[in-house]
This record gives sequence, structure tokens and C-alpha cells, in this order.
Amino acid sequence: MSKTRDVLTIRSVIRGAAKLIVYVFVFLTLTASVFAQDPVTITIKVEPASIKVGGKGDAELKAVIASPWKMYSVTQASGGPIPTKITLDDAYFQIGKITAPKPKTTFDQNFGIDTESYSGEAVFTIPFTVTENAQDGPQDLIVTVKYQVCNDTLCLPPKTVKLASPITVTGGKPGAVAPTGAPMVPETKVSEPSPGRANRPAEQDITNGSFWGFIWLAITFGALSLLTPCVFPMIPITVSYFTKHGSDTHYGSIRDALIYALGIILTFTGLGVALALIFGAAGLNRFASNPYINLLITGIFLAFAFSLLGAYSIGIPSGLLTKLDRITRSNESGKYIGLLLMGLTFSLTSFTCTAPLVGTILVAAANGQLFYPIAGMLAFSTVFALPFFVLAVAPRLMHRLPRSGSWMNSVKVVMGFLEIGAALKFLSNVDLVWGWNIFTREVVIAGWIGCSVLIVLYLLGVFRFAHDSESKHIGLVGALNALLFTTMSFYLLTGLFGARLGEIESFLPPAKESVTSSSGETSKNGELTWITNDYQAALERAKSENKRIFVDYTGYTCTNCRWMEANMFTKPEVRKELEKFVRVRLYTDGDGEPYQGFQRMQEQRFGTVALPLYAIVTPGDEVVATFAGLTRDQSEYIAFLRK
Repeated sequence: MSKTRDVLTIRSVIRGAAKLIVYVFVFLTLTASVFAQDPVTITIKVEPASIKVGGKGDAELKAVIASPWKMYSVTQASGGPIPTKITLDDAYFQIGKITAPKPKTTFDQNFGIDTESYSGEAVFTIPFTVTENAQDGPQDLIVTVKYQVCNDTLCLPPKTVKLASPITVTGGKPGAVAPTGAPMVPETKVSEPSPGRANRPAEQDITNGSFWGFIWLAITFGALSLLTPCVFPMIPITVSYFTKHGSDTHYGSIRDALIYALGIILTFTGLGVALALIFGAAGLNRFASNPYINLLITGIFLAFAFSLLGAYSIGIPSGLLTKLDRITRSNESGKYIGLLLMGLTFSLTSFTCTAPLVGTILVAAANGQLFYPIAGMLAFSTVFALPFFVLAVAPRLMHRLPRSGSWMNSVKVVMGFLEIGAALKFLSNVDLVWGWNIFTREVVIAGWIGCSVLIVLYLLGVFRFAHDSESKHIGLVGALNALLFTTMSFYLLTGLFGARLGEIESFLPPAKESVTSSSGETSKNGELTWITNDYQAALERAKSENKRIFVDYTGYTCTNCRWMEANMFTKPEVRKELEKFVRVRLYTDGDGEPYQGFQRMQEQRFGTVALPLYAIVTPGDEVVATFAGLTRDQSEYIAFLRK
């Protein structure tokens, strides 16, 4: 019977864990997909509905931008993506100075300039005056908006929309004819203009725009939290409560553990919901890019770091914990509510160790979109609560857990030094905006190397903190971690001598001499040559040379296109494959022909106008393969080129 029950228990663990993972995955996928529909929706509202000749009114444009798309601002500088442009088509109405929301400013390494963009929601107020020659009676106020949107892998061509709102003009001339002329282009006023230098980034996302990368960060931190001295020793104690005191049946113990785990999940996810409700999508972006906020975040990370290093403790007031514990124990009539409160109390009790990790996730969420804090805290708390549920289902697995000991303090110290490294990243953001030129790329790398070296020395027992034991024994895990951070130190060291550090570069200030090719269209210094905006010429050359055609559907304002040209096409193996083709570059975002013709060609042939899009075509004009968007995977792109 014991063996049979163990088999059933293991099966229950697998089924329960699988269901939990599937539910979380489905929730996160649906959350991400909901925000990915219809990039921009613009609506118009005019007040008042009736205006006398010479009177004034306001038109409010509301643009709702789905995540992860962004729309460029009305004050975007030339030389980069297309700015949003708002005009009035009817000369009956004289437009005034438009009030626009403060955009988020980021440095675009592909264009080499600061770009200003809106995400989430942007509201524009357009004041107007009814002119003396306006016709009496019902009229339509027609507003034209031209804008462009991009995400991390695709840019859509600029789009122009016209919005009409009915308005009644009184006191006008009957049968008056509106004068002809060009649309009126207004002066634009941006509320609270953002500071920054044209050649440096004001902010770089810790999540690098990747939703699933952010979720992986939250999952990792949830697992690390389990290894802290505030949490790990409590796992067997809590599970023993469910198996011995919680219920008379095995099923009851599992049910109680599930409710307890739900209490933990609701506590941490509630923090994410609160952050989303307090700030909103636009507020999160302002939160992330403001230099004062970055300075505050630096201080918070340093406070967390010194707490983890043992200088002091950060926790929930003991009076609040005592009150919650008393409520939990006295709630005999509501057992399930009591279990939920137990999960809440434990979550708050563990805050001394989990606060730095939770804080890091919420800061990362501030650099993302509205649903990031909710999804991040859900992922974190699910991993954090999972062992309590699994061990309640299969209590025999507790014997396989490592014993509590000094290794838990080592986990805290290592995380403390990592928090100092994170503080340097946010301090460099402040430096970039205010122009100190102190926390440069080299200084931040040197600081990270210093943190890595200190971690290695600590793991090898060269120095200890007051809360550490006197044992000088170095285990296998400690030695392997010391080797890992030693390797990291040498890798970072290469960055001090000019080497690029791959994806780590997204967390660093830009190099002083960061030059990015804007197109690579001409043969210069051995660069690839391209046929530009002439598909027929490419077909004729392909037939005469018996080569296939590499078609690059691109855009003048497409930042992801610039990234591919500068970082993927220049790789030796990719370049070698491209040399085998007749290469043609077709721009689809220009005004008029041939650009609009190339855009129609792309849409009719491939069913999309998103950029970049790459196609391999035979000399007979038959499509062999296509590749959409930006990729950092060289092998994936080479595999496409070899099809």
C-alpha cells in the first residue's frame, strides 16, 4: 500500500504542477496577446458642440497604443523616425498651439539620436477658432493625423488617418465658400518637456523590451528567494503543519496547502496590481525615465544591498505581523480565510529577504507596459509558493532538501553585491541625462568587475561578514560559483579594452565612439552593394547572372532595419551568404511613388506591410523563403539565407 500511495502521490505532484504551469502560461500568453492587437486607435471629441463665428473650441484627440508598440512624438527631431503630425484641413477653423503629452525619451543607437515616443495612451488638445468666413450651420471639423509605430522587432509604414467631428457654426455667412490652400500646420506645445542630450540615451530598459525575458527574470528571482535564510528553514516547518495538524486526510492537506500557496500568490500579485493601478501605463514609463526617479531607485538598491550584506534589516513592522497572526489563529469559523491570511503573514514575514528581489522586479516592470508588474509578480509568487504545495502533496520529498546552514548567508551576500551592480546601472541613467560624464561605460564596467571580484573573494573565504559562521570550508557549489564569477570578471574586463559585450551592452551607457551605419547602400570600404528601389533591374541582373535575389523591404525611418544592417549584415558569415545574391533594397515608407508601389507589392505578395521583411526570390520571380522582423540569432538568419 505504501508503494502504491507513493506512486499516486508522485502522479498527483506531476498533475498538479503541470496544471499550475499550464494555467500560468495561458494567463501570461493571453495577457501578452490582448495588448498586441490593433496598434493605434484614435478618437476625437470636440467641445463645445455649437460655436459662434470668432468663438473658440477644443478638439481632444485620444490615441490608445497597444503594447508593445510605440508612436513617435509630435516634437521628434529630424533625421530619425517620422514624427506625429496633426493638421486641420478646413480653413473655416484656425488651429492654435497643440498641447501634447510629455514623451518618453530614449537613445536609438541605429539612428544615433534621441527618439521621443508615446506608449499606452496619448491625449492631444487642439485649440481652434472659427474664422469670419465660416458658413452658418452644421460643419465637420476634420483633423488629419500622420504617425508611425514600431515595436522591438517591426516598424509599420507611416499611416495617415482623418477624423471628423460635427460642429454647429452660428452667426456665419450663408453659403460662404471655404478658401483653398494648404492644410494648417499648428505650433506644438509639449507639456513638461523632457531633458536630455542628443547623443546619449536617457534611459535603457532593464527588460530590453522582452516580455518573456522579464518573466524569466521574475521566475529566477522567485527561485532565489526560496534559498534565503528567511524562507528556506520555514519550508519544512510549514509543510509539517499541513501534514500533521492541518487536516485528517491526505487530500485535505493538499487542499490546505493549495489555499496557503494561493495566499502567497495573491499577496505578491497584489503588489503588482497596486503598482499598475497607481501609475498606469504612461505613468510607468515616466517613472522609468525620470532622472530623479532613477536617482531614488539607485538609493533603494543600495539600501537593499546593505541590508543583504548584514548592515541592518528591512521588514514589516512587528505590530502589523502580530495583529495578522492573531486574526489568523482566532478565525476558527473561516478556516479557508485563515489559511489565506497565513500565506499573507508568511509573505510579509519573509519581506526582510524578499524585498530586494521584489523591488528589482517592480523596477523592471516600470520599464515595461501596464501588465508587466502584474504578470511579473504572478510569475515570482507562483515559483515562490510552488514548493509548499508540492511538498504537501509528497512530504517524503522533504528528506531530499539540503539542510539549512551558512550557505544561505552566502546567497544573501552574493545578491547584495549584485544589487550594488544594479544601482550602478540606474546611476549611469542619471549621469546620461544630467551630463556628469562620470559614470561612463568604462566606469560602470569597472564597478561590475569590482563586484564580481568581491563575490569571488567572499566565496573563497578571504573575508567574512559579522553574520557569517567561522567555518572556512569551501564546498563544491561555492567553488563552482567562484569560478563562474571569475569568468564573468575576465569577460567584463575585455569590455574595458573596447570589446563589445553582446546583450550586456543594453545595460551599459553607450561607447563614446559608437558609430552605426545608416544604410550600407553604396560600395564603400568594401561594403556590400545594393540595387536601390529598382526591382526590375534586380530581376534582369538575376537572370543574366543566374543568381537568386535577396529582397530587403525596408524604410527610411525603420529603426529595426538599421539594427539589422549594422549588426547582422556585417557579420562575416552572414555577409558571405549575402554575397551569393543579387541584392535589392526597396523602401516602402516614402511619400508617393515608387515607395507606395513597393508597399502595395509587399502587402499583396506577402500579406504584411511590417518592416523589415526579407525575401529570397528566384530569377523567375518565385518566392523561396521569407523572414520577418529583427533577430539576434545569427544561425537562424543564416539558415534562412541558405534555403
